[in-house]
Amino acid sequence: MVKRGRIIAFFILVVLLAGTMGGTTKSIVDNIKLGLDLQGGFEVLYEVQPIKKGQEITKETVANTADALDRRINVLGVSEPNIQIEDGNRIRVQLAGVEDQNEAREILSTQANLTFRDVNDKVRLDGSDLESGSAKQTFDDKNNPIVSLKLKDRSKFYELTKEISAMAPQNQLVIWLDYEEGKDSYKAEVGKEDPKFISDPAVNKPINSDEVIIEGNFTVERAQNLASLLNAGALPVKLDEKYSTSVGAQFGQQALDKTVTAGIIGIAIIFLFMIAYYRFPGLIATITLSVYIYLILLIFDLMNGVLTLPGIAALILGVGMAVDANIITYERIKEEMRVGKPIRSAFQAGNKSSFLTILDANVTTILAAAVLFFYGTSSVKGFATMLIVSILTSFITAVWGSRLLLGLWVNSRIFNKKPGWFGVKKSEIKDLAENYDTLDLPTRFDRFDFAGQRKKFFAFSAILITAGIIILAIFRLNLGIDFVSGSRMEILADQSLKTEQVQDELKEIKLPSEDVVISGDKNNIAVVRYTDDLNKDDIAKLKDHFNKLYGAEPSISTVSPVIGKELAQNAMIAVAIASVGIIIYVTIRFEWRMALGAILALLHDAFFIIAFFSLTRLEVDITFIAAVLTIVGYSINDTIVTFDRLRENLHKKRRLKTDKDIEEVVNQSIRQTMGRSVNTVLTVVFTVIALMIFGSESIRNFSIALLVGLISGTYSSVFIASQVWLVMKKKELKKKGTIKTVKEKKTWSDEPQV
Repeated sequence: MVKRGRIIAFFILVVLLAGTMGGTTKSIVDNIKLGLDLQGGFEVLYEVQPIKKGQEITKETVANTADALDRRINVLGVSEPNIQIEDGNRIRVQLAGVEDQNEAREILSTQANLTFRDVNDKVRLDGSDLESGSAKQTFDDKNNPIVSLKLKDRSKFYELTKEISAMAPQNQLVIWLDYEEGKDSYKAEVGKEDPKFISDPAVNKPINSDEVIIEGNFTVERAQNLASLLNAGALPVKLDEKYSTSVGAQFGQQALDKTVTAGIIGIAIIFLFMIAYYRFPGLIATITLSVYIYLILLIFDLMNGVLTLPGIAALILGVGMAVDANIITYERIKEEMRVGKPIRSAFQAGNKSSFLTILDANVTTILAAAVLFFYGTSSVKGFATMLIVSILTSFITAVWGSRLLLGLWVNSRIFNKKPGWFGVKKSEIKDLAENYDTLDLPTRFDRFDFAGQRKKFFAFSAILITAGIIILAIFRLNLGIDFVSGSRMEILADQSLKTEQVQDELKEIKLPSEDVVISGDKNNIAVVRYTDDLNKDDIAKLKDHFNKLYGAEPSISTVSPVIGKELAQNAMIAVAIASVGIIIYVTIRFEWRMALGAILALLHDAFFIIAFFSLTRLEVDITFIAAVLTIVGYSINDTIVTFDRLRENLHKKRRLKTDKDIEEVVNQSIRQTMGRSVNTVLTVVFTVIALMIFGSESIRNFSIALLVGLISGTYSSVFIASQVWLVMKKKELKKKGTIKTVKEKKTWSDEPQV
């Protein structure tokens, strides 16, 4: 008898979810903060250095400098700036959505150290003589913009002007901003069209006033900025720029539009695949995946996180990982149905047996994501944060949500004797009385002898690895500025570009480069590289020139040699720590031989990505490391599923007496998990290909690295990891004669540990 109440409960629940999501999604999306790469803006990393010899840089000094920068940012009107102190004496400033990036950079880096000097450059007054917060922009009698200041001591200014006026004709009071001892000089600058000092008024008589007027060839905006800088206070230190990246607003908007489009296409393909292959459970998966996407955006908003381009990629890829949990569960349910169990019993047994597999697979991916977060830069941190949130959220939706919704239908009994709704043919179902075990079921891969062909797999990988080593030795890697230092500019034009055309423009502004590459769907993007890191004046010149020329600000990144070296070191440390963490976890949950097989498979995958990038000359940047570590997570995910089934088959075997026993267990395990491995990698490949074809240029290399890694990861999980375990297990058998495969110790699921 069909229990219609459960079906009604399902529809009420779905309507409530749809209503909640439909009514709140827009406001959530509008509230999420976008990173620099999605709305334009710039990021800069300063190293705090002494302004005078012998000055000590303390934590308090750095904190005071960060506060001064924060006050200056308020002048720019940036709604939500991000200022972080890093590594003791470094300050990272992120300004998303700032309209005039050149002005912002100038205001941040200017020390605002105001001094009044005589013609011999002797300091007569400095910032300590000014009344705090008294600077303001005003106008003189001729309506020219000026800046007025108030002094703390009127008599001191009177005595100074009295002394200066008596020095005629050298009676100038020279006003400097950020005078550099040993470099700047009034006598060297006077007479120049654009001198470094602000103004040099002649003092003809003593001035009995506490107000000082600074005149110069000011625009209103420049006078306002100077007044704001002086009010914000002089920086007590010198700021040395170590790293910077700026993204034009047009670049950000285009990247956002393209990546969102790619995501919608990739997710739509996944939905269609799940419904076509898994039938009704696939439809349930599409509902829970929609809830999953909504929850991720909600959690990210509540976390006040900053969404970056790699973050969107992580969200899209997270859909593929959430699907994996559904696929593992649905495959288990189908196996239970094929041995003849009623749908309700198959549903319960499939859910129970798949839980630990899903847990093991996701914990190892979280390990890789956590390492990425700890060692990554800002955009990579955004990617790692989104990946961690995705994995945790998939547990709520794919494990609990899918079971709840599907359970309402299963327990309504409407599917009794209707296995076709679950994608199972009646001809595949065994008689329950025959006592078939799910591990005894035939598969479409039974004719393949995976264990027997291991030498061929090892030889094939050895050939490819040798070829990869040769390729790397000859071509090396095409390292981006993240690792070798220098500057990189990306120009977006409203027309097709040619290399010579861009080079001529660069020569015109006296910033030539021979390294110019044209890309983009319409050849309207030019990537220019410089071996040196450009200073702020060069960056301002490039931005102004190409903005006037093509109507879009170019994106420019600079990396100092110190930062490049640190990024490379951190990347290697990240991969090493992720690998060690995975070895420890797999050893605890399985055994050390499986851990070794898993790590060899991971190194195999990481090397193939590196060799592929060397051969194709694709640029290796910081997002490449994110891609490699993501593949580390994906590859171990797939390997864990195979090992989990291997453990089950060993448990059933209880004892291994011959080499044939070991080969039989490996063959069974690979055959039984092959369909799931193919389906899982397909769902992720759909999203990656969508990102490659329809996504932003700036994550194309990232997407390519993921695609190569996914293919390599699936191969290594099936043909390398388990085969390495097989070889080592045979050696153990040779020593012991017989291997017991059941221990007294219990696992988390109270099943015997292998």
